[in-house]
Amino acid sequence: MSRVWDIPVHDSTRVRDVRVAAEQASSHAHLDAHRTAVAALVATELATNLLKHAGGGRIVINLVDGPPVDGGTNGSSVQFVCLDHGPGITDIARALRDGYTTASASLGAGLGTCLRISSDFDLHSAPGRGVVAVARIDPAPHVQQASPHQPRPTPRTGGVNISLAHADRSGDAWSCVHSGTRLSLMLADGLGHGTHAAEASGAAVRELRHTGDLPPAEILRHLDTALRRTRGAAVAVAQLDTDTGRLHFAGVGNIGARLHTEGTWQPLVSHPGIVGAHFPATVPLQQKPWGPDSLLVLHSDGLPSRWTPPDDPRLLAQNPAVIASVILRDASSAARPVRDDTSVAVLAPDRRTCAHDRRP
Repeated sequence: MSRVWDIPVHDSTRVRDVRVAAEQASSHAHLDAHRTAVAALVATELATNLLKHAGGGRIVINLVDGPPVDGGTNGSSVQFVCLDHGPGITDIARALRDGYTTASASLGAGLGTCLRISSDFDLHSAPGRGVVAVARIDPAPHVQQASPHQPRPTPRTGGVNISLAHADRSGDAWSCVHSGTRLSLMLADGLGHGTHAAEASGAAVRELRHTGDLPPAEILRHLDTALRRTRGAAVAVAQLDTDTGRLHFAGVGNIGARLHTEGTWQPLVSHPGIVGAHFPATVPLQQKPWGPDSLLVLHSDGLPSRWTPPDDPRLLAQNPAVIASVILRDASSAARPVRDDTSVAVLAPDRRTCAHDRRP
């Protein structure tokens, strides 16, 4: 989903801007009136919290794939990413409890409200480095299905997508599809930025939905055909087979990839070329073991090439969207701003203790 709302929040007038953006995003996601009101409330609470406790920050709103709806297709959800470089939260459990606050003009209900009414909510705090909070609003509230059998945990994916100079559209896109025991995570970076780049990455997302049962190199070949009427894109596909515990990776163009396993980070390298324009004769396939501590990061070239992988074990166990957002926040600064559309997508094991947990 290439539509992006990126709102700096440094004074009270921006709270209304965030709420309006939340309502616009809800309309794009076809949320009903009640879910739109929920999204607007979460947006307002996050923006207000930024001003009261962090001295400002930014809120990025993306449309992401939601849970399956009638007919088995995925609807769209609204995702809020709240980023700041403030003092951080020393006791997250207390901060999520209603009535607790460190600001005199606050009722202490903001984060607790977001946790209760969001479809999914998680946050990460590092003292002196700030807070990243991610909330997702699905088309309908999640209903826990009773089952006599304990379901096998499935890996989770999440990401964040920002556009260059607060543009309405990003030329990047990421998506994932499930096919049997295979989970395929794709990140596409349309050449350039803006509307035409978004057309290329959007075409890649649509084609992935029909080819997720194929190996990564074959998926890329189908994408090459689908993108020939566009300006083309750099694309990488990582496919995890949960039965064999193997990760298969193939990429064409300058999509970055790093795999964390057994306590170390290692790069996965894409092949030169452009999907939809200059496709290579052969696409090398890389295979790696996937274990309980494994984690994969895909990113477009908007992220600085020498970004530092996170080493906080608490962060690596959190919601993949939070991990992606922390990586994006910490890789850029006012002195080193992003110079292109930037997206980060993460594949990680599900480390939640039970299916209804909203925080690991």
